[in-house]
Amino acid sequence: MQYRTDRQGREISVLGYGCMRFTKKGVVTDMEKTEKEILLAIERGINYFDTAYIYPGSEVALGQILAKNNLREKVHIATKLPQYLIRNEAAIEKYFNEQLERLQTDYIDYYLMHMLTDIDAWNTLKALGIEEWIKQKKAEGKIKQIGFSYHGNSSMFLEILNAYDWDFCQIQYNYMDEVSQAGVKGLKAAAEKGIPVIIMEPLRGGKLVNIPAQAKEFLNKSSRNWTPAELSLRWLWNQPEVTCVLSGMNSSEMIEENCNIASNAKAGEFTSDDFALIEDIKKILKQKTRVNCTGCRYCMPCPKNVDIPAIFSAYNNMYTEAKISALADFVRTVGLRKESAFATQCIGCGKCENHCPQHIPIREKLKEADKKLRPWPIRIGMAAVRLVMFPHR
Repeated sequence: MQYRTDRQGREISVLGYGCMRFTKKGVVTDMEKTEKEILLAIERGINYFDTAYIYPGSEVALGQILAKNNLREKVHIATKLPQYLIRNEAAIEKYFNEQLERLQTDYIDYYLMHMLTDIDAWNTLKALGIEEWIKQKKAEGKIKQIGFSYHGNSSMFLEILNAYDWDFCQIQYNYMDEVSQAGVKGLKAAAEKGIPVIIMEPLRGGKLVNIPAQAKEFLNKSSRNWTPAELSLRWLWNQPEVTCVLSGMNSSEMIEENCNIASNAKAGEFTSDDFALIEDIKKILKQKTRVNCTGCRYCMPCPKNVDIPAIFSAYNNMYTEAKISALADFVRTVGLRKESAFATQCIGCGKCENHCPQHIPIREKLKEADKKLRPWPIRIGMAAVRLVMFPHR
């Protein structure tokens, strides 16, 4: 494993463990499987583990595993204050103490203001005394580094970046988001201030792994012999401004593969041919993608049980994969649930759009996706199967 440093000179593994996508058994974390994967990751040199208050069961699972195996001092824990839930000063302390309890620790290495999208959110926290609270927690040793995670445009990112003396920041960044979100402009601005940058969504929710066949042909012709995931990760590590890349790994194979890549990827290793390959793939992906959804699930839960990410995933897959396999995936993941999750259940409340980091017009896109995913033969077929599977509903 390779390491890059934070502002205090502490080493951070260039590959971080994103803890949002732990494997579930039903609605609870599969602790046995997750423990094996976390132990393997630490053994392979990963020392940065990223979780958040709103990731279901994530903080508790991570805390239990680290405590059980006496590994707390060997890793850096990053978690996030749910600033969008804060209504008064007392709530800041309440959520923080709950997180310490969940994580079975008395300090947080890297604490973030979660999902800032504009300067108003930070100003609201300032009005509630967040700056003095941070100062106090740092003095007590309960917070080592303070930062923020961001979803929004580059100009607003720069406002937030310059509004406080941050220790680090976290942005969505990949070769498809080079000029969107904080983008390369935000990445370089943070680096110029000496602020480490943590990368989320490096594979764009898997979209840069499951690339179309035409894009794979370009990749196969390259002399590099890289997989789609490796190309994406190396593109990030090619940039010295990138400190750590988070990956939501939920298999031993994925951990081994990513750690192998992280062990030898170098800044500045890309050639002109590598950059040309990226541009060829980007052109194809832009032609194929219908909804700019990363599957982050910040739009969930829907009050009417519409599974927005699953619907958008199937819709995009209709244009990036074989149409029949995309429809089959839609039937399995959405159509044959006991509790139906169809787009037609949407009541247009707009709650999802208020939370979407990608600013997708979700209500409009759900209608568009439903027309493509549920032609009349599919509707009739699913209705018949549901009658058999769920006769009393």
